Amino acid sequence: MNSNLTADRQTFVTHLECSLTGERYEADQLHGLSRAGRPLLVRYDLDGVRAALAKDALTARPTDLWRWRELLPVRRTENVVSLGEIETPLIPLLKSGGGGNVLVKDEGRLPTGSFKARGLVMAVAMAKELGVTRIAMPTNGNAGAALAAYASRVGIETIVFCPEDTPEVNVREIAMQGARVYRVNGLIDDCGAIVGKGAAEGRWFDFSTLKEPYRIEGKKTMGLELAAQMGWELPDAIFYPTGGGTGLIGMWKAFDELERLGWIGSKRPRMYAVQASGCAPIVRAFEAGEEHAERWEDAHTVAAGIRVPRAVGDFLILRAVRESGGKAVGVGDPAILAAVDDCAKKDGLLLCPEGGATLAAYRQALRDGEVDEDERVVLFNCATGLKYPMPEAPAWLDRHGAIDLGEL
Repeated sequence: MNSNLTADRQTFVTHLECSLTGERYEADQLHGLSRAGRPLLVRYDLDGVRAALAKDALTARPTDLWRWRELLPVRRTENVVSLGEIETPLIPLLKSGGGGNVLVKDEGRLPTGSFKARGLVMAVAMAKELGVTRIAMPTNGNAGAALAAYASRVGIETIVFCPEDTPEVNVREIAMQGARVYRVNGLIDDCGAIVGKGAAEGRWFDFSTLKEPYRIEGKKTMGLELAAQMGWELPDAIFYPTGGGTGLIGMWKAFDELERLGWIGSKRPRMYAVQASGCAPIVRAFEAGEEHAERWEDAHTVAAGIRVPRAVGDFLILRAVRESGGKAVGVGDPAILAAVDDCAKKDGLLLCPEGGATLAAYRQALRDGEVDEDERVVLFNCATGLKYPMPEAPAWLDRHGAIDLGEL
């Protein structure tokens, strides 16, 4: 068992509340969306946390996800599930990013190779705590893999639906880790409709993005970690690959909680919600001044993880972007692929396409004067690039023939 955990954990959850209306809901009960059809947010007794946990005591703990236990919802240690959720490193992009001020938080180091592990480890732990025995979820790949791994570890039955063009490696990974996985001739929201229908019939619990309250709590650890790693001084800007937007919403929540604890000041990073131009509902809503985003039709991009035509937390994403003075940014597939190629060849870091989108968006923002070269910027690489197709490398040598070593 992780040394950060004690037999009966002291937790500080007080209630849940509707993110749209503020209506309160009881903690320790199974919830989906609020009565208004919007995500529920977990609330804590932060005065109690401040009294129980000094910043120095937290700093002395091992640097994994569960070091933040007082700001997480799991009540009892016996319900914690873990595959080794480390603190992910900040890697400077000295060449492809233009210098040491541009840092990549490399989430590909997490279990199952993506930042989806953060959200799903928390959601599965709470599902176990609340007695859930069967879960279904739509996925573009990495979330399904994380769910399958954690749910299998605690014995929860899992059914996953993914678009028919989901990368083969993701589909096989989901199946290998114990879930029943089905390809669907549609996009992720079409898969979500199947999940919703089964949930309405009582066949399973719906684990779609933001349709249960606890994935946000796992994802917010990105913001908690970032603050600690940067000496409790947040960066000037964050570029985050945004599909469902759970992580952006979670980080914004984390910063608020840290300020209320007195651990950081009021300074916030400008939050850039990065989307692919072939699927950019948040960008369109941002530019139109809207609070909600209409479904994006005919969504397409090489960055499958951010190919989300409609996000249930759209207003929360837009609210964080606007309050921070940031922006929703769309980038094309050629720029995404060029950024992935540059980062690999010049800095030795293999980004996933969604991570490449953040580098492409940063470069665009730099050209447009949105950011300065001397500002500290964090880009999120949400998964290991090893899960994605790479260009062929066909060069071959016959060791028995004449080899011109100079030509090599």
